[in-house]
Parts: sequence; structure tokens; C-alpha cells
Amino acid sequence: MPKLFSDPEAIAEDIIRDVGTNLVVGLPLGLGKANHVVNALYARAAADRSIKLTLFSALTLEKPKPSNLLERRFIGPVIDRLFGGYPDLTYAAALRAGELPPNIEVVEFFFLAGKWLRVPYAQQHYISANYTDAASYLLTRGLNVVPQLVAKRLVDGVPRYSLSCNTDTTLEVLRARSAGRASFKLIGQVNSELPFMPGPGDLPGDEFSAMLDSPGTDFPLFAPPAEPIGDAKYAIGLHAASLVPDGGTLQIGIGQVGDALAQGLVVRHRDNGQFRAIMRRLAPATEPLRTERFEQGLYGVSEMLFEAFLGLIEADILKRDVDGVMLHGAFFLGPKSFYRALREMAPEQLARIRMMPVSFTNQLYGDEEVKRRARVGARFVNNAMMATLMGAAVSDGLENGQVISGVGGQHDFVAQAFALEGARSILALEATRQAGRQTHSNILWRYGNQTIPRHMRDIFITEYGIADVRGRSDAETIAGMLQVSDSRFQDELAKTAKDAGKLPRNFEIPRAHRENYPERITNALKPAREAGLLPSFPFGSDFTDVEQRLIPALQLLREAQRTPLRLPGLWWQGITQPPDASRLECLARLGLDRPTTFAERGYRALVNAALTRSRTQ
Repeated sequence: MPKLFSDPEAIAEDIIRDVGTNLVVGLPLGLGKANHVVNALYARAAADRSIKLTLFSALTLEKPKPSNLLERRFIGPVIDRLFGGYPDLTYAAALRAGELPPNIEVVEFFFLAGKWLRVPYAQQHYISANYTDAASYLLTRGLNVVPQLVAKRLVDGVPRYSLSCNTDTTLEVLRARSAGRASFKLIGQVNSELPFMPGPGDLPGDEFSAMLDSPGTDFPLFAPPAEPIGDAKYAIGLHAASLVPDGGTLQIGIGQVGDALAQGLVVRHRDNGQFRAIMRRLAPATEPLRTERFEQGLYGVSEMLFEAFLGLIEADILKRDVDGVMLHGAFFLGPKSFYRALREMAPEQLARIRMMPVSFTNQLYGDEEVKRRARVGARFVNNAMMATLMGAAVSDGLENGQVISGVGGQHDFVAQAFALEGARSILALEATRQAGRQTHSNILWRYGNQTIPRHMRDIFITEYGIADVRGRSDAETIAGMLQVSDSRFQDELAKTAKDAGKLPRNFEIPRAHRENYPERITNALKPAREAGLLPSFPFGSDFTDVEQRLIPALQLLREAQRTPLRLPGLWWQGITQPPDASRLECLARLGLDRPTTFAERGYRALVNAALTRSRTQ
């Protein structure tokens, strides 16, 4: 049995006594970090410079930090409600402030998207790595401590511990330790909210050297609320839903596109006629490839397990059995309702969800023939930031070297799509992005950073359609990418390709693809939106009803700030049209029902008008 502790400082002292003063600590990605243990080790090293502490991590989670009055008024109560008891990671604040002690090093291979831009230390200590290679990099650096959040269960009076949310790299390094290729201390911290997941991450106590188990160190799990799905993301998800074959295999990346894809599959299965009608409006020039209901169902194999997968299970879509399992995952993260659903799931249902090493989900190596038989008709759906006309994808960083997030599992899933018969890689991106007052195309002629090279091009999806470019010539690929580009940029992109000799001079973009404007997408989806088929939060939300009404209004205001000439009109509308009871309830949620300052009166008028306009759009 592990040594039991109730005090973080005591367990940190025990770790140092056992391991020594050169600590190489591998922190699980995202949710699985044992925060109290990590903070205690950090405090000891900060106080004693003879201790060398290296923290190797990924996806460091931080609470949202509002920047202006409206953000503070809106998100402040949400932070208190969802993250109030979550213990901040001390190293993150020190790293962000540039105050990391010289004897402490923090190295990450995946960032929370966009959160570490222009933080020199984080950028300089980033390791570009496939998720599946992270464990080997840890072992190479001399890993000697793994502190992990665990769930606890008594079996015949004897405790067992589940790695739960993070079997990903922990099972990999445990395998190396069992083979004599590593020597490290596995340290657990018990959390009562963490679901106990069956499978290879269900471990006996003797796998752990020490365990922190105390009501005083229990804490609410980090639970980011689901984000509302806008029209562009829904269009992308619906296009992707038309590519998934019944009886196939599904991997989905995190985010609104994943939620939109899952809801598109639900509509296709439950309201098949409606799905066909939506696709006719969305892509009138092409017939969707797949519109059948899911009689055989899908099997899921995804490094990340999130709430949309549970929605697919509930809809009787994710049900294809592979050796008693319908879904394999490697880590999970989601809202409170997601954790609660896993905790409360019937044991026989939960047994069909297995958390595995990341090498299992992301690669074919090891039991390759078994995996090949299971992963039939595979569709690997992941997000990209930008793409080039010749089919390279930009998903992890900028051309100036700044890292946005990381490679993660994307490259491995693209490689699987080429290695498996009948499989496809689907990379999803919005056709444009806003930068200040400017709209920019996300489809470019070239870019100084590439995550997926053009020789691995397969399927790209934007809100405007599907570009199937696998095995296509450069000219065919460019033509396909132009068809899913925003029409405001098509001519310039086509001219660049022609000037480079990569398109014939007489090439013309087909008329059917010359109306690629956001308004067309909004109009195409409007009937389904109004019918309730495409809700902003298809799988529930931790936001209250009032907060859900406020979100589109605040988004409208943020967009208006990019073109300040719109603000006077909004302000005048808000002044001259008194709020009704519904809008007054929203204003009260922001503390603007009885404004006392000039700034509050101005914000009240703007929010009042934005609420009116967002309801009519």
C-alpha cells in the first residue's frame, strides 16, 4: 500500500527524501494534475535553491481572466460558480509574470490555445512533439516523479485507484517502469469528483509510492463550460457529418466543431429528412455523400473524450461494439455535467468506455491487426487554423515561431488515415478570421509554418463546403481549395496561383462557388436554427438561461467594437428603446439595471441594443 498523507507539505518532503533534490516531474496533461502536490513541490524548491525542479507538462489549465467591465460583470460569477474552489497552479502564475526561480524549469509540449503567446519563457521552453512521443521525451530527461489526480474505490475493503481522466502518458511510463526502462515514484492525489473509469487505468495501491487523501485537499474539477456554436462552426460540422459512414469509426477534436459535428450526426440519425433539407440549402451544388441513419452505429477511438461523445451514445449512434467497447479514449476534459454523467453512468454502460494509453488511440503500432479490423471506415476530424491552396495545414503556431497550441495527436491521426484502408483525415477550419477591423482569409497561398505538409493532404472543410484533395494534382488541389474559400478572397488567391504557373490562365471558379459569403451560410441554417435542430448548446450548458441570452449580445458588441462607427447607432438605439422584462433581467445580471456612473450608463445602452439585435438575427 502507498504511504498515506493528508498534508501536501508532508508528502512533498517525503518525495524529496525518497528521490533527492534533482526532481524531474512529469505532470499529466490537463485535468489530471495533482495540484496540491505540485504546488507543495514548487514551494519547497522556491524556498530552497539547492533543489532543482523540472516540471514537464502540457495543457496547463488556468481560470479565465476578464479584462474589461463587461467581461468582469459577466464572467466573474461564472468563474466563482465553476472554478471557485479550483486551486491555481503556482508555477503558471510565476511563469506568466516572469518570476520563475532559476532552479525551477517548466517545459510544455502543448499549450492551452493562444494562452502563452508573447510569454518568452514559455515559448522558449516549448517542445514540439507528437502526443505519442511525449512519454519517451520524459523518460529521456530522467523522469523520477509522476503526481497524478486519481479516483478512489474500495473493493472488499481494499482501496483501488483509477487514473481516470489521464491514462494517456501515465500508462506509457508505467509500462516502461515494469519493463525496467524507468524508475520513478507514482504519487496520487484523491479527488472525489473524478469518475472511476474501468480498464487498464484501474490500479492497485501498490503501484503508488504515496497518496494524498484528505477532505482538505479535495477540490472541484476544472470544468470549462461549453461554448456556443455559431453558424460557421455548425456549417463545418454538418459538412463533416455528411462524410461519416454508418458502421464506421470516429475521432473528433475538441471544440465547437466537434460539438457541431456530433449534433449534425444526431440530426442525420433522428431527423433524416431535415438533415437532407439542411444540406440542400447549405450546399445546393453538391449531393452529400452520406445521409443514411446509423443502423450499425459508430465505434469511437479518440485521444480526447468529451461531452459530445456521450450525446452520441445517448442518441444510439455510438454503439458499434469492438470487444465489448464502443469508445476508447486517452484523456478527458469538459463541463461539470460531463463529469457527473460519467460518475453516475450505469456500470454496464461505463464498462463500454475504456481509457487507454495515447499510443493505443493515436497509432496503429501494437496489436496492429486488431486495430485495423476495428477501425473500419475511420474518419479523423481535427481543427486547423489555416491552410494553403496546395493543401498544407497550419494548426499549431505562427510563422514568426510563436506557438499557439501544439501538434498534439493531429499528425498521428492524419498518418492513420493514410495507413488504414477506407479511412480519411478531415481538417476543419473557418474560411476567414477577424484581426481588429480587418477580415483575413484562412486559406493562403503559402505560410511560414506547417503542421501537416501538403503531401499528406486529404479532406479540408470550411463553412462553404468540402475540398477532397487526396491524390489530386496541385492544380486540382488549388481549384478545390478555392471552391471552399471566402469569395472576398477568391480572385486574389486564384491570381497568385496563376502567376506562379500552378493554375491555367483560363481557369474560372465555378459559378456555384462564387457566393461564399457569411450571409449565405446564415440564411441556409436559419430554418433549422428556428426549428431548434441546431441549438447553440446542443449538449447542455453550465451557463444559466440569462447568461445564454447575454452571450450572443456580448459577441455582437465585441464585433461592433472592431468597427467603432457602429457604436453610436447602438448607443442611440439603447437609449431610445427602454428594455423589456427579458432585457432588464439580463441587464440586472451585469449590474446595469440601476447604473450610477457614466460608464455604466453607456454600457447599459449598448447591451440593451445588442440584446435587441441579437434576438432578431
